[in-house]
Amino acid sequence: MTTLLWIMALIFTIGALAYLRVSLLTATLGTAVVLAIGTGAASLSPLLWVVFLAIALPLNISSFRQNVITRPLLKMYRGIMPEMSSTEKEAIEAGTTWWEADLFAGKPDWSKLHNYPKASLSAEEQAFLDGPVEEVCRMLNQHQVSHELGDLPEEIWQYLKDHGFFAMIIKKKYGGLEYSAYAQSRVLQKLAGLSSELASTVGVPNSLGPGELLQHYGTKAQQDHYLPRLAQGLEVPCFALTSPEAGSDAGAIPDFGIVCKGEWEGEEVLGMKLTWNKRYITLAPVATVLGLAFKLRDPDQLLGNQEDLGITCALIPTDIEGVETGRRHFPLNCMFQNGPTRGNEVFVPLSFIIGGVEMAGQGWRMLVECLSVGRGITLPSNSAGGIKTAAVATGAYARIRRQFKLPIGKLEGIEEPMARIGGNAYLMDAVTTLTTTGIDLGEKPSVISAIVKFHLTDRMQRCVIDAMDIHGGKGVCLGPNNYLGRGYQAAPIAITVEGANILTRSMIIYGQGAIRCHPYVLAEMESAFDPDANKGLRDFDAAIFGHIGFTTSNLVRSLWMGLTSSRFSNAPYSDKTKRYYQQMNRFSANLALLSDLAMATLGGNLKRKERISARLGDLLSQLYLASATLKRYEDEGRLTEDLPLVQWAVEDSLYKLQSSLDDLLDNFPMGLGIGLRAVIFPFGRPLKRPSDVLDHKVAKIMQTPCASRDRLGKGQFWTPTEHNAVGIQEQTFKDILASEPIYDKVCKAAGKRLPFMWLDKIAAEGKELGVLSEEEVALLERAEIGRMKSINVDDFDPEELKARTLEYTKEVQAA
Repeated sequence: MTTLLWIMALIFTIGALAYLRVSLLTATLGTAVVLAIGTGAASLSPLLWVVFLAIALPLNISSFRQNVITRPLLKMYRGIMPEMSSTEKEAIEAGTTWWEADLFAGKPDWSKLHNYPKASLSAEEQAFLDGPVEEVCRMLNQHQVSHELGDLPEEIWQYLKDHGFFAMIIKKKYGGLEYSAYAQSRVLQKLAGLSSELASTVGVPNSLGPGELLQHYGTKAQQDHYLPRLAQGLEVPCFALTSPEAGSDAGAIPDFGIVCKGEWEGEEVLGMKLTWNKRYITLAPVATVLGLAFKLRDPDQLLGNQEDLGITCALIPTDIEGVETGRRHFPLNCMFQNGPTRGNEVFVPLSFIIGGVEMAGQGWRMLVECLSVGRGITLPSNSAGGIKTAAVATGAYARIRRQFKLPIGKLEGIEEPMARIGGNAYLMDAVTTLTTTGIDLGEKPSVISAIVKFHLTDRMQRCVIDAMDIHGGKGVCLGPNNYLGRGYQAAPIAITVEGANILTRSMIIYGQGAIRCHPYVLAEMESAFDPDANKGLRDFDAAIFGHIGFTTSNLVRSLWMGLTSSRFSNAPYSDKTKRYYQQMNRFSANLALLSDLAMATLGGNLKRKERISARLGDLLSQLYLASATLKRYEDEGRLTEDLPLVQWAVEDSLYKLQSSLDDLLDNFPMGLGIGLRAVIFPFGRPLKRPSDVLDHKVAKIMQTPCASRDRLGKGQFWTPTEHNAVGIQEQTFKDILASEPIYDKVCKAAGKRLPFMWLDKIAAEGKELGVLSEEEVALLERAEIGRMKSINVDDFDPEELKARTLEYTKEVQAA
């Protein structure tokens, strides 16, 4: 019995050392101490020392280990893992890793997360939001844009140019605003809550485009010429990447340039003939300067001895002969400027290459690095802003609109989709805040940007569908008072652009994340193909044995936290969020373990097993979304009244994570899923989706004036101007709530329960009964006007709905 206890103690010691991730030497010494005490007490056989030394000595003698163990492993590794192509290498090396690497590593440091600075606006940035952004929102008539003009009105275009909306990323020395990523996000959120056209028009020049590329890579001459003009709105930029033959596979663009000599401004210069056919280019129909991505070839070797130079980016004025600006695309009734651009053998000097001749062939790296920033701001912010506005507006509508003698928001069937909208609005705002915090700290988070692009646009689309279900006919019938219909139409656009969501989930998130975030994989790949054989062997030895220890640790951590439901793992707080941190510790270890086993069993084929890759990416993504939610709760002072929103968002993310993990185990390579399920889910799936009680609490917040509801819609455009339907409805919402006790007073005086409608008639009856003041009568009358405006839908003269050309519409307006 004593021997069994000592063996168990020895196993526990080895497991504990693996769990704690101590060094190989420390693990060896720790095991030796227990073994020595056990054999000294005559409870363990001395033969165990033979086994121990046979394992420990080869592992701890580095020269022996490298030549006898590592060298054959290196040969095997080279046979399994093909060397990365230059395109793959540039994509992997572009950008940086940040908090997502901690989540991937199986042992998140929660103090690190909570020590990131709280995002905030400067006084100048806040003034911009309160001034020009508020004013342009007041100016906009969305129905005019989408139904009458097919474009933003000229006065708004000019206002955007005059007030620097296109210059938020441009440095002040060039006349730009030089705002933080967080400020850009807040601006786009506010605009997106009102108009996708307005948000897209402002977002694109501040995302992937000439301004961003010029600041990072442009020559001084290019910067001095273009950046002030862009900042002043004298140039309208666009960036042309997508081709009919290369959409999501941007690296396969067929557009090309040939290095040659030609005439430019009366002189023979070294330049290039460019041929391109691009589509779906936002702002192309109105752009004055075109950022162009193409593959540059030098068949006569005028620049050196390399013929295929690779993807290159150039800046082309659109008024050059041969540049053809195509007609407009018509993306799902959304009227932002979007269209094709073409050119056939357009000659330009090599000085048009962004960054000059030295940057020829460096375009892919430039694009990936800049995209990692822009993709982390624009579409996620637009999605978050749209759903923040929809959440508060839906709460108001559900409280105003009555069916079965109740506000519809009190019906349990309505509470369920309302909770999804409210919980996601809280989460999406949290995610954009954490992501822009990283960007403002200098990160270029390529993996995070893919996560937030996919998940926030996806959640946005699903929330808009929920909002449409709740609004019914109010959402279906388009018109000046419909604040959902155009957003519903536009939702698939965000799903499609900047890397289609299917591609982003199945290839990009984990494809980059597995290599960039893993603490050892990239080092293994680089060392395996190092031209210096001796250095490569040493580096590979350090990486591969670090990797083995890492995998062993995550196996132990997964098993222990599965058996204990992670109740003994670290959490920074002991309140109601404690279990969330502990569960995320568990899932982080699971992710790290399953990643290593997937890579070990599939090798280079993992990138072709897209459904395996997608589910592993889901684990990393949902951990990031949940951690962003907890970070927001921390930064806002851990306000307990917000807990229902926090709980819903985290529980929804972790439940989605668990579902992807379950599917992954069902389909794990080589039939390993059964054994892994016993390690990861020894007592079955531990988590449930958010409860009905929690749904009710979130729906109640959305329908009740309170600080939590204010925070849910913070920063959006709520001013009740003539054309802001959500602002008018928000005022009506407050009037209706203020009217309810007045209504009760009239019912009591009348001795009967009156229907809660025709509030103007109830006001008249209350006045006749002598129980209402003039102010109360006026409130009821105003509330009735707003109530009918909220629940009614728009209608039109049949002539107004006949198809007209834009020219005809302009002629009518001019007349």
